[in-house]
Amino acid sequence: MKKQIFGAILLYLVSANLCAETKIAILDFELNDVTLAPRIPAEIQRTAAIKNLLETELKKANYHIIPISLKDQYAANAGFGYLFQHNDIAAALAKKAGADYVLVGRLHKPSFLFAYLIGHLIKADNAVQLGNYIVETKGGDKKLTLKAVETLAGELDNDLDKKYTPPPPIKTPQP
Repeated sequence: MKKQIFGAILLYLVSANLCAETKIAILDFELNDVTLAPRIPAEIQRTAAIKNLLETELKKANYHIIPISLKDQYAANAGFGYLFQHNDIAAALAKKAGADYVLVGRLHKPSFLFAYLIGHLIKADNAVQLGNYIVETKGGDKKLTLKAVETLAGELDNDLDKKYTPPPPIKTPQP
């Protein structure tokens, strides 16, 4: 009887861990625009959209997105790049919100021709950076930005649960 109870408890714990959703918080991406015409409205809008696009992609793979209020994010941020460079502060925000991980991101735009989505994946309970991701995107087209976000989601997932499948490429008819 004791062996059956122990076996049932062990089976429950293993199955509970398999079914548990990974909880991730995604902070707003910062725009690091070093072009000759920095921070144009289109780039500010594109940067603001990245977080929502990434959350949507990760939800498709059953990640549980934990919100962190802008108020809390701004209160923890001592200036541009601060959270990006201070894993401990970003991890504390995530831990307080109940997340397992936090992604701190940046859109780095060194040219009008391309930009980079850069992200640091940090474990909330110990502030260890698990991943540093850099995904290049050409121009400012929304479809290309979405493809870069899908690539970023895939790279994040490779370091976490390995259950994200990006959508197939969109084929445009050739003239």
